[in-house]
Amino acid sequence: MKNYWNSIPEQVKRISILLIVIVAAFIVIRANLVPKDFGELGHYRTSAIDEIIAQNLKYGGEILCSECHDDVAEKKASSFHKNVSCEVCHGPAADHADDPDSFTPTAPKDRDTCPICHEYLQSRPTGFPQIISVSHNPFKPCKSCHNAHDPTPPETPKECSACHKEIFSVKSLSHHAFVECKTCHKTKDNHRLSPREFIPEKPTSRNFCGQCHSDEIVNNDEIPKISMTEHEPKYVCWQCHYPHLPEAK
Repeated sequence: MKNYWNSIPEQVKRISILLIVIVAAFIVIRANLVPKDFGELGHYRTSAIDEIIAQNLKYGGEILCSECHDDVAEKKASSFHKNVSCEVCHGPAADHADDPDSFTPTAPKDRDTCPICHEYLQSRPTGFPQIISVSHNPFKPCKSCHNAHDPTPPETPKECSACHKEIFSVKSLSHHAFVECKTCHKTKDNHRLSPREFIPEKPTSRNFCGQCHSDEIVNNDEIPKISMTEHEPKYVCWQCHYPHLPEAK
């Protein structure tokens, strides 16, 4: 036996000893530190159930809210917020349900609550209602325009503005305000269903802008005109002019 042990390489001996120590440590820890009732009903302590039951309830649940506020629940059930629990915005309400006169839930009155879900983030789904709070009616509480229980916008976004609100807002202040998006962007109907698969086309040459802005075109005199052959011929128009806000620099 001694000769066999001596014939084993030193690296194997060290690894074997380390594994034995780890297994022994695991057995000792499990015997002394793991609760006796762990695993009786599942991958948790059985006594944890009683501890959870003994905790004070903080949230009442939406069903409990609707028992008294049935008119609000009915309106909310058919709105964009139908899947948002009441206590997401109003906070824990179990105490209010037990004693309505002594405990009143909070009601968001500032602009800090709604942007938690509706502030613009690129990771949010296409078409999800988003705003840039610093520019969207600044200093004005959200509830002054939107009823939180039925948050339909005062004017429902249409066509391109539903998803491209930021661009639409900039464009609405420019000389191109009344130029339809499809005038410059050829868009397939499938873009509405799969916007990333069917991407609208963009102009690729100076001649496109020249259809309105070339001095050779006879149309509205209020439209700025340039010579397509003399005005920066080496560049395409949008290298100097942002199409959605095309003020000359």
